[in-house]
Amino acid sequence: MPTATPARVATEHAAVAPVDLDRARRVSLRYLNLFRLVIAGLFLVAGRELGLGGERPVVYQVVAFAYLGAVLALGFPDALRRLGVERAIAIQGVVDVLALSMIMWVSGGYRSGMPALMMVVLAGAGLVAEGRMVLFFAAIATIAVLIENAWRHAVGGQSVDFLQVGIFCAGFFGIALVARLLALRAKANATLAAERGAALAKQQAVSEHIIRDMQDGVLVVDAGGRILHANPQAMRLLGMAHTRAEALEGLVLADLDDAFRSFVQQDAPVEGRLLRIGAAGRLLRCRAVLGEPGSAAAGDTLLYLTDFDDIQRQLQQIKLAALGRLTASMAHEIRNPLSAVTQAAELLRDEKRGEMQARLVRIINDNALRIERMIRDVLALGRREQAMPEALPLAAFVREVIDARVFRDPDEAALYAIDIDAALTLAIDRAHLHQILDNLLANACRYCSRQPGSVRLHAEPLAGERIALHVADDGPGFDERTRAHMFEPFFTTHPKGTGLGLYIARELAEANDATLELAATAATGADLVLTGPTSP
Repeated sequence: MPTATPARVATEHAAVAPVDLDRARRVSLRYLNLFRLVIAGLFLVAGRELGLGGERPVVYQVVAFAYLGAVLALGFPDALRRLGVERAIAIQGVVDVLALSMIMWVSGGYRSGMPALMMVVLAGAGLVAEGRMVLFFAAIATIAVLIENAWRHAVGGQSVDFLQVGIFCAGFFGIALVARLLALRAKANATLAAERGAALAKQQAVSEHIIRDMQDGVLVVDAGGRILHANPQAMRLLGMAHTRAEALEGLVLADLDDAFRSFVQQDAPVEGRLLRIGAAGRLLRCRAVLGEPGSAAAGDTLLYLTDFDDIQRQLQQIKLAALGRLTASMAHEIRNPLSAVTQAAELLRDEKRGEMQARLVRIINDNALRIERMIRDVLALGRREQAMPEALPLAAFVREVIDARVFRDPDEAALYAIDIDAALTLAIDRAHLHQILDNLLANACRYCSRQPGSVRLHAEPLAGERIALHVADDGPGFDERTRAHMFEPFFTTHPKGTGLGLYIARELAEANDATLELAATAATGADLVLTGPTSP
């Protein structure tokens, strides 16, 4: 069965719009013909009782019969098909005005009430006629009334209140114009409604196309847990790929799998859960979105199903690609110190002077340590998934890390200025925090002015039971180019740096539900901020 495209749906609605307008016009014309039929019947049956035709009864009877015949002849659908709607409306309007004018002539003039009935007929004609035709009807009625009253005054010598007659004639045009404006307003509203309907249908078709081709499964469930809609991807994830989506509609969601039961409650988890669901036993991430109160979807639940196994496969591919780039970068970075070690060893073998031997030994040791640091940092990446967070007293832990660094290099003792409340805690793996702080302090000491207090450490509590630890220095800071690449592996601006310190620090922070960022508010130097939870 072919699927309707959005453009096709919009075209169909645009074609239906004029058809709907013509149908509404025909319905109005049908009711107007019914009104004419009732009036013609009253003229014929109860004309005497209504005081009509008293001056010329025979002429009245002929006009009444002729009017009834014209209404019947012009009111049938066959007449509309033969004459056309516009021509039939024009003939009906002229017949109405002439018939009512003749009845007014044989019934005592404008006092018979025929001008008021003409206004009703003109109002009805204004609702169904097109263009200036309604003004033509009003002009005919005005001429007919004026001629009848002028003839009555000139031939019969009867007194005529031409002011009242003029008011009637002005009323003909007023009623015709108002009716026409109302008809135009109704037509404009109908056209606008049709256009908006076409736009809505197009948007609905596009939305259905998007939902049908989504990579995620989508289930729409009402407040009672019954499935209202399911896309093909949801059927595939539930192990029902060969079942039509319509077969699920009306079923209770919890009957498919008991794990779905919590997703039809008002406290459904917005962040989603990992569940094994369906006959295929897929690991799915299920996320529920409740309909907003007061909207058309109020009480309904939109359930998104994501294939988590597929996500894990994609993540694994990304990790393998990153590992390949890391391995290539490591091979390049390790080659340089190994070349220096090899060259120094060859020179050491031939060198006889003691001072030169000491210099070559120092070169060998420095490059060996550089290789060791690089391997240690890479090994830390493998341990990022083994995080065991605990609530560490931040002030005491920072002091321990600084004491260890001061033990290796006593000149650093005067560089640090610490302002951390002893009651503050940070939930993080102990070994990971030690390595993060060691890397941050090493960077700060490397670029600071080496004046007392040039490396500042302070902490501040944040909303949501989180804490921010700042490690700032008074060095030159980072330019725009460095900011864009500072957390990339093997990017460094120091000739003896490995380029892994900040990269490893951020990876370890993310493994502990924490973040490591460069503060944008630092006036001078660099301010790296470690933000994490206060409790595990």
